[in-house]
Amino acid sequence: MQLKIMPKKKCLSAGRALLILILCQMLSALEVPLDLVQPPTITQQSPKDYIIDPRENIVIQCEAKGKPPPSFSWTRNGTHFDIDKDPLVTMKTGSGTLTINIMSDGKAETYEGVYQCTARNERGAAISNNIVIRSSRSPLWTKEKLEPMTLRSGQSLVLPCRPPMGLPPPIIFWMDNSFQRLPQSERVSQGLNGDLYFSNVLPEDAREDYICYARFNHTQTIQQKQPISVKVTSAKPHRERPPTFLTPEGNASRKEELRGNVLSLECIAEGLPTPIIYWIKEDGTLPINRTFYRNFKKTLQIIQVTEADSGNYQCIAKNTLGAIHHTISVTVKAAPYWIIAPQNLVLSPGEDGTLICRANGNPKPRISWLSNGVPIEIAPDDPSRKIDGDTIIFSNVQERSSSVYQCNASNEYGYLLANAFVNVLAEPPRILTSANTLYQVIADRPAFLDCAFFGSPLPSIEWFKGAKGSALREDIYILHENGTLEIPVAQKDSTGTYTCVARNKLGMAKNEVHLEIKDPTRIIKQPEYAVVQRGSTVSFECKVKHDHTLILTVTWLKDHSELPSDGRFTVDKDHLVVADVNDDDGGTYTCVANTTLDNVSASAVLSVVAPTPTPAPIYDVPNPPFDLELTDQLDRSVQLSWTPGDDNNSPITKFIIEYEDVMHEAGLWHHQTEVPGTQTTAQLKLSPYVNYAFRVMAVNSLGRSLPSEASEQYLTKAAEPDKNPTAVEGLGSEPDNLVITWKPLSGFESNGPGLQYKVSWRQKDGDDEWTSVVVANVSKYIVSGTPTFVPYLVKVQALNDVGFAPEPAVVMGHSGEDLPMVAPGNVRVSVVNSTLAEVHWDPVPLKSIRGHLQGYRIYYWKAQSSSNRNRRHIEKKILTFQGSKTHGMLPGLEPFSHYTLNVRVVNGKGEGPASPDRAFHTPEGVPSAPSSLKIVNPTLDSLTLEWDPPSHPNGILTEYTLKYQPINSTHELGPLIDLKIPANKTRWTLKNLNFSTRYKFYFYAQTAAGSGSQITEEAVTTVDEAMASRQVDIATQGWFIGLMCAVALLILILLIVCFIRRNKGGKYPVKEKEDAHADPEIQPMKEDDGTFGEYSDAEDHKPLKKGSRTPSDRTVKKEDSDDSLVDYGEGVNGQFNEDGSFIGQYSGKKEKEPAEGNESSEAPSPVNAMNSFV
Repeated sequence: MQLKIMPKKKCLSAGRALLILILCQMLSALEVPLDLVQPPTITQQSPKDYIIDPRENIVIQCEAKGKPPPSFSWTRNGTHFDIDKDPLVTMKTGSGTLTINIMSDGKAETYEGVYQCTARNERGAAISNNIVIRSSRSPLWTKEKLEPMTLRSGQSLVLPCRPPMGLPPPIIFWMDNSFQRLPQSERVSQGLNGDLYFSNVLPEDAREDYICYARFNHTQTIQQKQPISVKVTSAKPHRERPPTFLTPEGNASRKEELRGNVLSLECIAEGLPTPIIYWIKEDGTLPINRTFYRNFKKTLQIIQVTEADSGNYQCIAKNTLGAIHHTISVTVKAAPYWIIAPQNLVLSPGEDGTLICRANGNPKPRISWLSNGVPIEIAPDDPSRKIDGDTIIFSNVQERSSSVYQCNASNEYGYLLANAFVNVLAEPPRILTSANTLYQVIADRPAFLDCAFFGSPLPSIEWFKGAKGSALREDIYILHENGTLEIPVAQKDSTGTYTCVARNKLGMAKNEVHLEIKDPTRIIKQPEYAVVQRGSTVSFECKVKHDHTLILTVTWLKDHSELPSDGRFTVDKDHLVVADVNDDDGGTYTCVANTTLDNVSASAVLSVVAPTPTPAPIYDVPNPPFDLELTDQLDRSVQLSWTPGDDNNSPITKFIIEYEDVMHEAGLWHHQTEVPGTQTTAQLKLSPYVNYAFRVMAVNSLGRSLPSEASEQYLTKAAEPDKNPTAVEGLGSEPDNLVITWKPLSGFESNGPGLQYKVSWRQKDGDDEWTSVVVANVSKYIVSGTPTFVPYLVKVQALNDVGFAPEPAVVMGHSGEDLPMVAPGNVRVSVVNSTLAEVHWDPVPLKSIRGHLQGYRIYYWKAQSSSNRNRRHIEKKILTFQGSKTHGMLPGLEPFSHYTLNVRVVNGKGEGPASPDRAFHTPEGVPSAPSSLKIVNPTLDSLTLEWDPPSHPNGILTEYTLKYQPINSTHELGPLIDLKIPANKTRWTLKNLNFSTRYKFYFYAQTAAGSGSQITEEAVTTVDEAMASRQVDIATQGWFIGLMCAVALLILILLIVCFIRRNKGGKYPVKEKEDAHADPEIQPMKEDDGTFGEYSDAEDHKPLKKGSRTPSDRTVKKEDSDDSLVDYGEGVNGQFNEDGSFIGQYSGKKEKEPAEGNESSEAPSPVNAMNSFV
C-alpha cells in the first residue's frame, strides 16, 4: 500500500538539531518567485542613525523587489522630497538609492534631516525606516593656557581631557610627544570620560608632555590637546592614607542602560598605598559569561545587558589603611524588540490568514498599523480584514486584498518598523529546488533532501524513492513543512533517487534528487604519547582510512595551531617527524583528517626531558660504504646497492655515485648521480658498449668520505649511436672547395665498435641528390671543385658496426670565397665642417662580392696643405663600416686641407678593387694656440713679447689678439686692455706701462673661422733705482740720528733750567747767598706784572744742604754739578705727574720748626716754569 506523507503542522521538538529549527522558521517566510505578481519588499536600506562623512558624497540606500518592479519616492522631514529639482541629487536606475553629490558643490549640513523611502507598485507600497542623516564632526580643542602642575610625591592627581563634542564621540587616549602611549597601571589609568587619574604620584611621573588625543574615526582625524606639564617634588612626601573615590563622587549613584548594550560601571580611587578595586552585585551574582573587568578592574562591563541585570552594584576600594565602597543603582530600560515580527502572507482567493506584530520593551511599546504607508485608520477600507490590537485577521480574501502592511512598535527609546505583504494569488505548484541535485552524506548521519516549493493554495508534499515510486514509511523518514525530507540515520541502502511531488487544487509538480552514502573517515592508527630526550628525533604516526571517492587532506597541529615553520618538522604520508627536539617542542600534537564531508582528529602529547650524560661523541666524515653489489643487469640500466659505513655521529645526508669507463678512459672517474642519505640502492642509467665500474662516497655535515672499493665490472651490449656529431659547419678555405668540420663523438658516446661518420652534401639551390662519403677517425672532410661561394646543405651522421645514429640535422654552409670583383660606384663626399665629412656610395651587387659581405672600407689621406701648397707624403688612414651600409662619416680631419679617398668592398677573403679617387678639401678652422709666448727686455714702463705662430694654423692667420691687465699686491685683476697685432708679426713691445707692476697676458691667433685657443703668461716691469734709494729707511741715516740727539739734549737743558728758576720762589733760604753774591742784573719779579719781586726774609736762614745756586756769571762749577734734584726734595718720595712734573715741595730738610711765610704748597706746573724762563 502506497503511503502519502503530508506536511506536518508543527516543528519538531526542541531537542532536534539547530538545523531543524531553522527549517521550521523558513515556512513563515515563504518566498514568492520573482516571476509572479507580488507587492514590493524592502531588501536593503541605510541605518536609522546614519552619520555621514562630509568629505564624501552622501549615499542613502533603498533597494526593493516586486512584480511589477516598484517605483521609488522619498520624503524629507515629513514632506515630499523632489529630487528632480535638486541638481546634486540623483537616483540610481531601477533602485531607490539616492546619491547626493556634495563633493562637486554643496555642504553636507544642508542635507541633514529625516529621510524615508517608499517602494510602490500596483499591489501595494513598502516603506523604509526613518533614516536620520547627520554629518560627522571633528571639532578642534578650544584653546586654553595650561599652567604646570606641581605636586608632592604621593598626592593624587587628575589630568582633565575634556575633548570636543564630536559626532560620533571620539576615542580618547593619552600619549607623549613621541606618540608613545603613556603606560597605565593600577596606580595610573584613564577613565571612561577620558581623564587621566593618578591614585598617587611618584617622581617618575614628572614630565612635560602629557597629551590627550581625540580620534574621530568617521573622518579619520586626530585632535590634540595642549601638553600638560607635571612636576613632582620629593621633599616632604605625602603620608600614607586610606582610599577615597576620585570618581564617582559620594557614596551612591545611578546608572541607566538600554537592553542589548554594554553596561560599563567605573570606580577610580586614590590613596597611598594604591587601592585595589572589587565588585559585587548586592542582590545577586554577576553573570559569568557576560561579565568582563577592564582598566585594572576599575571598570566592570556586562555585555548584552538585559532587564535581569538591573539592581545595585557595589565597588569596594581597599588598601592596607582601610576600605571604602560606592553603590551604583542600575536600571535597564529597553527599546522595542520583536517577539513575533509580521511575515509575508500568501493566500489564495477565499482563504483566511493572520498578521501578528508582537513586541516588548521597557516601557511597553505602542503598536500601530499602516497600510501601504498610510495609517490604517485613514487607509481605504477592506472588508476582508479585521484589526485586533497586535493582530490583523483576514477572512475570505480576494485579489483586491493584496497590500503591504507596516507594523510600528515604539516607545521613548526607539521604534521598530516591519513591512509584511498580503499577496492573493492562485498558482499551481512549482518545485524551486534544482532538478537532479546530488546529495552526499556520511553513513550513520542525518541526510536532508531539499524540495523547496511554491503554490497558492499551499501544496501538499509527497516523497517517493526509486524509479517505481516505492512508498516512504513515516516511521523512518521525517517530512518538514518546507518540503525537506529528513533521513535521521542514513545507511548504505539509503543511496538512490528520490522524487518530490507537490500538489494543490490547481495542479501538480515533481522533482528528482539523488543521494549517495559515503564511508566515514577513520583514524586506524593514532599518534601515541612520547617522551624523548632533547636533541633526539621523534615520530608520530597517523594512519587514516577514508572513502576512496573523496579527497583526503591530513593536517598536523601543535597546541591547536599550525606547526612551526621550521625545517626540523617534516610530514610524509602517515608520519610527523620532529628532528633535534628541544624544550619548546613539547606539547599536544593533533592529526586532523579532512574530506569534503567530514573530518576526524587524534592527539598525542610530547614530553621533552634532559638527555642522559654520555661520553662526548667524536665527529668525523663518514666511513666509506662497502659491499657494493650489481643486480638487475639490463642493457641500459643496472641496480647498485651498498652498505653504509659508520656515520661518525653526524647523519649521512647523501651518497655520491661515480663510474669508470674501463674500456675507453681507464682510471678516470665520472659523476653518475646522487641519492639521499636514507637510501642504500640506486637504479643507474647506462650507455651501450661501456665497461662500467662503480664506487660510492658518503657525505655528512663534516664532509665526504673516502671512495668505496670499486664494484665488479659490467660491460653493456653494443648498440647503434644515440647521437650525431655536434658543431657541424661547412665553410670553404679556397674559392673552389667546401670544408666540412664537426666535433667527433667520444668513445663513451660511440655505443659500439667501428665508429665512422657519413658526410653528405649538396647545393642548396640545385636539384642535385646528396653526395655522401663515409670516413673514420677524422673530424674534417674537404669537398673540391665547387663553384665559388655557393650555399650548400651539409649533414654528418654517426654509425658503427651495429647501425646508424638517428637522421642528423641539416646545416647550411658555403663554398670558399674569392675577392670581390667590382668596386663601389658613385662615390660622393659631403663636407660637414672643417673636421668632418660624410661619404656615400652605391652598393656592390651581391653576385660580384663572391663571399660573405663584411662591409665597406674607406681609404683616405691628406694630399696637400692649402696653407703652404707643399706636397708631402701622408700615411693613409682606413675606416671600415660593417654590413651593407652605403654611407659613413670621416671624423678627425684637419681643417683647410686637401684630402683624397676611395672605397672598397670587403668579404671574408679580402678587399675588392678600389673605386676612383675622389678629392675634397676641408674649410678653414680656428687655429691652435701660439706655440710659445715669452716676455723679454722688461724696463720701467715697457715689456717686449715674442711668440711662435700656432703649430696648426688650420687656415690663413688674419691677426693676433693680445689682452692684458695689471695685478696688484692682493692679486686683484685690473682693467683688461685689448690689442690687435698683424698676423705677420712675431714680436711686439708694450710701452707706457706702470713701473714695478705685474701684468697678465692672454694671447691667441685668428683665422676667418674665428679665434683659436689662448696662451697666457705673466711678467713684471722693473723698479726705478732713484726712487728705490729715496725709499731707504730714514731711521738708519747718521744725520737723522745726530739731529734727534741734539733735540733731546736741548729739551733736557730746558727742563733743568726750569726747575732751577722755579726754586727762586722762596722754597729755601737764599738771602745770605744773594747778599754775598749780589748781581745787579738780577731783579725781583712782581706778582702783578710778572716781573721778578723780592724774596721773603721772614723765615729763619736755612742753609742749603750742599752746593749753592748758580753764580751770576751763569757758569757751573764742577763740584756744584754733582747735586741731584732728589736732594732738594723728600728723597725717594718725590714723584712725577703723568705730564712729567714733580709732585711735592722742593723744600730742604729742616732742623728747626717749619718756616712761616707766604710760600705756596702747590707745585708749579711746567707751563709756569717755562713762563718764568725768559
